[in-house]
Amino acid sequence: MPNARFLLKEPNAKSETLVYLVYGYQYKRFKYSTGEKIEPKFWNKKSQRAKESRQFPEYPEFNARLDVLESGINTAFRKLLNDGVQPTNEALKKAFLHEIGENILKPEKKTLIKFIGDYIKECEALKREATVKAYRTTLRHLKEYAQFINKTLDFDSITLEFYSQYTSYLTHERNLSLNTIGKHIKILKIFLNEATDRGLNQNMDFKKRKFKARKEDSDSIYLTVEELKKMGSIDFSASPRLDKVRDLFLVGCYTGLRFSDFTQIKPENIDYSKSILHIRTQKTGHRVSIPLHPTIKLILKKYNNELPKAYVNQLMNRYLKEVASISGLKQLVQTTITKGGRVQKNSCPKFELVTTHTARRSFATNLYLADVPSISIMKITGHKTERSFMQYIKISQEQNADKLLNHPFFN
Repeated sequence: MPNARFLLKEPNAKSETLVYLVYGYQYKRFKYSTGEKIEPKFWNKKSQRAKESRQFPEYPEFNARLDVLESGINTAFRKLLNDGVQPTNEALKKAFLHEIGENILKPEKKTLIKFIGDYIKECEALKREATVKAYRTTLRHLKEYAQFINKTLDFDSITLEFYSQYTSYLTHERNLSLNTIGKHIKILKIFLNEATDRGLNQNMDFKKRKFKARKEDSDSIYLTVEELKKMGSIDFSASPRLDKVRDLFLVGCYTGLRFSDFTQIKPENIDYSKSILHIRTQKTGHRVSIPLHPTIKLILKKYNNELPKAYVNQLMNRYLKEVASISGLKQLVQTTITKGGRVQKNSCPKFELVTTHTARRSFATNLYLADVPSISIMKITGHKTERSFMQYIKISQEQNADKLLNHPFFN
């Protein structure tokens, strides 16, 4: 039996969110953005209509419009069958739009740049500050590119030709690295998917295989167990600044948490009876449970179970390089980056590459080398596939061979 449902795009939002019409038929699924918006607190999930609330006085008209849409999709489906037409999403949409005619709520006409600006404002209260900052940078590059070519960018402008010319501009005019360009293309696709969901964009070129966010393996490093032990053994008491930074960094190295999470650990996050840390991560909202490493226990004891307040990430990274240098991480490391369209190879001391994110990568790599099952590590790091996890950890060919030496196949 065909089934029409109305669902909220973001059912946990604190502000207005879009209402989708989802129609299930013949093992297929048709999804349509109604253009209607409502605050989730006024939505009745069971009836799939607005609550009859005095705080939302327009509920009668709102629900009537949804009734029209539900009747329209059912009538469109029935007419297709009666006319001997095999229903598909494309055919159903055409028949549905013809059926509802002027009853459709037409979305406000917005240009691409205007939409992105408005969407970023919406995200300020919903997403992390770092995410919003990256969105703003992508918008700035798009505006500067529009000025560079002296043309207005709109939804219809985002074609495969645009992709080729825009990535060339970011490469040769802005001198950005391949991974940075890939990040901005990925964010642009986020904007376009959102605009498409809202019925503002009909151009699907951005979904084509060639319109992709390219990337290359980064030269991110990790610290070995021996290097971490050496760093932990150094007396930094003469410099409280470095002492605090070292301790917080080690917490990250032995928990696998991101900077935004390991700097927010509170006594209530710790189950002392089982020696397990429980925390809900900021980026994904997932709850993770991590056994307390002996090093973590010593650090917690040092600060009476109340970790010190961290410096901002940029300052932490600067101080971390001092800590890593004093810890003897001075061996040269070769780095390779594609920037401005050219492959650049450089060598620098290892301590210059240490950042707060090195902690998380060190945790994953050291556990993998210790033969902890990948799935167990992924439960903590949050990687959804083993493929993405294997790209994340950092082991050399020699380390991989050493690891395999103990495998029954080679014995």
